[in-house]
Amino acid sequence: MSSTEFRHVVRLGGRDLNGKKKLIAALADIKGIGFTTANAIINKLNLDPNVRLGSLSESDLKRVDDCIKALHSFIELPYLLNRRKDPSSGSNIHLISSDLEFIVKEDIRREKEIMSWRGVRHSLGLKVRGQRTRTTGRKGMTVGVRKGAAKTQPSGGQEKGKK
Repeated sequence: MSSTEFRHVVRLGGRDLNGKKKLIAALADIKGIGFTTANAIINKLNLDPNVRLGSLSESDLKRVDDCIKALHSFIELPYLLNRRKDPSSGSNIHLISSDLEFIVKEDIRREKEIMSWRGVRHSLGLKVRGQRTRTTGRKGMTVGVRKGAAKTQPSGGQEKGKK
């Protein structure tokens, strides 16, 4: 494959991406990378954000893939990373795709195990971050007034109190 040939499907970060999309939008399709992080990657590698992903050369794709896999070493700004002060290692890391899903599930499991307030809310299936639960977040069968129930009126009788 020559470096000038357009690729309609590009594999980056363990995911097949649409080569017709602009670079910044295509990178944002990877789970764990949003527009801000994608913009930081593009600026760090001095690439044009408006170029189509499929038109990048093989060397540029390799650079982008290496940056995605080791994002915590490429980006100096720690607030752009999604796992700051990791409890197991204590360092700032950035997780993507299935690694991110696995770590989130492990965090929830750990919260349930130590019986923290958040863990109890997770185990009960309730809201965790302080949202109201009186009217929103309801699941299951509807309870209350049924729509469409016909009201029954007494028919043909005399009014009360009159004879």
